[in-house]
Amino acid sequence: MIVEVVTGADERPEARVVDVDDLGRLHLALGQVTDDEATQVLRNSGLGRLTGDDEAQLDLAALRAAAEPRATAADWSAQWDRMVAAAKAQGWLSDDGATVRVHVESAAGA
Repeated sequence: MIVEVVTGADERPEARVVDVDDLGRLHLALGQVTDDEATQVLRNSGLGRLTGDDEAQLDLAALRAAAEPRATAADWSAQWDRMVAAAKAQGWLSDDGATVRVHVESAAGA
């Protein structure tokens, strides 16, 4: 699953959740947007925030709410649970389990 912040309609940055059935990976992909634009879009969407040059915190409840309605895998919920458990085992979850730390990458074609 990928959270993308890319230039959308009218050249305004937008956040979108893509590859919702691929729960074997999770990261934030930034297109041609500034850190300030990415921060604002993530905050406004409720999906998370940048925490450094190459890391971000994503809100798990908001991420699930954005992804699950579009999921097509029959066992998506079980895959989600396994993804969150793996993140916890790696120490990537916040203390309260509400957010997950992810890497920031460049969006394809950006």
